[in-house]
Amino acid sequence: MLRGLAEVVGFLLLGQGLVYVLSFGRHETNPIYQFFRFLTRPVVRTVRGITPQVVVDRHVPMVAFMLVFWIWVITIFVMRDLLRAGSGT
Repeated sequence: MLRGLAEVVGFLLLGQGLVYVLSFGRHETNPIYQFFRFLTRPVVRTVRGITPQVVVDRHVPMVAFMLVFWIWVITIFVMRDLLRAGSGT
């Protein structure tokens, strides 16, 4: 469940970043970018709350993506270990 949520949030943040790059500076007026921003706002706000103030606001979505990526990786290893422990190997 956590892995699936991390995948969805990760793809939303990745899509937001892709639209940001492809909109050539007009991302604030792009409705697709605004939609991605609306969907990722809870994660970005949470990450903004746990990061130090020295992190610039425009970098917070990248920090959020990296945090979600590492959560995803950790869940893969935890699930692998749980499956190994359950199978008796």
